[in-house]
Amino acid sequence: MKIERIETFLVAPRWLFCRIETSDGVVGWGEPVVEGRAEVVRTAIEVLSEYLIGQDPLQIERHWQILAKGGFYRGGPVLSSALAGIDHALWDIAGKVYGAPVAALLGGRVRDRARVYAWVGGDEPAEIADQVAAQVEAGMTAVKMNASGRIQPSPSLAELNSIVSRLEAARSVLGESRDVAIDLHGRVGVAGARRILHAVEPLHPLFVEEPVLPEHLQHLASVVEASTVPVALGERLYHRSEFSPVLEAGVAVVQPDVSHAGGISELRRIAVLAETHGALLAPHCPLGPISLAASLQVSFATPNFLIQEQSRGIHYNVDNDLTTYVTDPTPFIWVDGHAEWNPLPGLGITVDEAAVREADKKGHAWRNPIWTHDDGSFAEW
Repeated sequence: MKIERIETFLVAPRWLFCRIETSDGVVGWGEPVVEGRAEVVRTAIEVLSEYLIGQDPLQIERHWQILAKGGFYRGGPVLSSALAGIDHALWDIAGKVYGAPVAALLGGRVRDRARVYAWVGGDEPAEIADQVAAQVEAGMTAVKMNASGRIQPSPSLAELNSIVSRLEAARSVLGESRDVAIDLHGRVGVAGARRILHAVEPLHPLFVEEPVLPEHLQHLASVVEASTVPVALGERLYHRSEFSPVLEAGVAVVQPDVSHAGGISELRRIAVLAETHGALLAPHCPLGPISLAASLQVSFATPNFLIQEQSRGIHYNVDNDLTTYVTDPTPFIWVDGHAEWNPLPGLGITVDEAAVREADKKGHAWRNPIWTHDDGSFAEW
């Protein structure tokens, strides 16, 4: 069996899918994308395909090593994401060939269901309360929200109080038995992050995500030490070596993205590294159905798994959601806030190829917003 054809598809709202077909007719699917740079990743897939065509698809680790290291210049979001989508598809093929879920090939599942959380938005506390209540009614046990919108690097007292008020609104609905996490998106400076962590500590968030930017990780330990709130980070890190100093700084939760950090193969290695530091895994995944299916395979097989991000109903997915490009939505139906174990082979989903090909005819050119502060200077989105 050899790899015979590799195709990519730009599909709304902002995703890129990869299809790998073998000489035996086995097809695997992956989701290689950098949000806002999907076309660039598509070109990277074309370059990497030069090596892959004619190769044995079951030699996953061999191919991972060559694709990750063989170009001399390594890493970065584009190459790591291209490699990730290829890796998904190869694991999908392997699971179908061996007649087993990918989690079984990783050593077998260590749990029967995996907890997931839902995103909530809303600029005002009342809107937050209503949206959290809707998620509780739907059976969710955890939600996550942005701590704020546009914010100064050194937050004002009003901005700090707004963050606390929104978190209070969520906590008032969730009570003590459900969880809320907040995402700072690296929008504030190091001192601002310390102040926010201290301010929200009495409300006991599940974690505070990305309190500082990746380029400020040398100051991460001081942020972690500012409070007892668990700090989470990792969506903009692409290799296990980048997680070592993060874990040494005391981060409690790592959040590699299976579509950015080298795929299933590397996500698994990052999870093991985190386990040696007593840290938990909460895979980043605000993307499409293939990315989530790949994430869940790792989550089911990972002892130190905490919770899984998922994009069902997220604000990005206007007119297209997790189930738009799959023939059976069952794997993405949450039961009491959990994904149930999926025994189907490979990634456990069936991609609606006709829908994907039709969507690719239109494609997309999604770009993230560009924010500025009141004085016209750049603001972190």
